[in-house]
Amino acid sequence: MSELRAGMLLVATPALLDPNFAETVVLLLDVDEQGALGVVLNRPSPVPVAEVLSDWGELVAEPEVLFQGGPVSTEGALAVARLGDASDVPVGFQQLALDGAGRLGLLDLDTPVELLAGTIDRLRIFAGYAGWGAEQLVNEVEEGSWYVVPGEEADVFRLDTRDLWRGVLRRQPGELAWHSTRPADPELN
Repeated sequence: MSELRAGMLLVATPALLDPNFAETVVLLLDVDEQGALGVVLNRPSPVPVAEVLSDWGELVAEPEVLFQGGPVSTEGALAVARLGDASDVPVGFQQLALDGAGRLGLLDLDTPVELLAGTIDRLRIFAGYAGWGAEQLVNEVEEGSWYVVPGEEADVFRLDTRDLWRGVLRRQPGELAWHSTRPADPELN
């Protein structure tokens, strides 16, 4: 099992039947002894960002919709952004471990948009998040609910997220890649 830390991906295994997480890919944003927090990368909503966060509508990457980040605090929002230049870090930006170049991170949505002019290259906004208490995620991984794999920047901003689950598994080494071809119902195989 790979280490649980910010920047890693949780890929739902077929054993995970919870409808909030079936066939999801979750980007871990924070992991510590208190628990873990992440956002689901492959659940776009039909709601345009401009309808609910009008100031941010022009900065978000396509598709320009809110993503369903998870079942916790769905009335709130988290933003993952990529800087155009790693040396030009705006106020309200916190780097994620996923990107060694320092360009990918969390962006505080309370930051005035005008302070970000020219600094943000890509942005995705998530309504809600996925959260786990202390040891809860470790237990879920050990029971076989999640594969833990390295994340890539392209996973966060993928235009069409329908095949993200299979795509992430396909690039994994060894037998884990075989799971990308598994049908949703193994009995149909």
